[in-house]
Amino acid sequence: MKIYKIKKSKIDKNGLYANQDIKKGTKIIEYKGKIITARQSELDPKYDNDKAIYLFNINKKYDLDGDFAFNTARLINHSCDPNCEVFGKGLRLWVYAMKDIKKGEELSYDYGFSFDEDFKNYPCKCGADKCVGYIVREGSRWRIKRK
Repeated sequence: MKIYKIKKSKIDKNGLYANQDIKKGTKIIEYKGKIITARQSELDPKYDNDKAIYLFNINKKYDLDGDFAFNTARLINHSCDPNCEVFGKGLRLWVYAMKDIKKGEELSYDYGFSFDEDFKNYPCKCGADKCVGYIVREGSRWRIKRK
């Protein structure tokens, strides 16, 4: 039995939920996709901001395009108070529990979007007490007046 299941999310469309209690530090799921160059992700119109983007920066040279049905991890939603984090080794990314997660709890991580002129295009509906209303990385949220 998988430790997660797909279910309708209160945050956005579908999400992944804990199918059992998950201990802090547990490797939950691999974030899969196609390795592309950072230059491709900058220049290819496929990666414009008018659609859902499942792009991870792996390092200065490579990104991972996770916009594929086989990438179940793409269903993990952003939260300003996440219970997961993503770590990479080589060109692979894994989602880990950053705290104990109870059965039935939605899995989430901080998408890490930068604070720039487009931040208002990414509203956040996570509902966390410390949510500022936009998907902006934790270290930049202080710049936004709390909603």
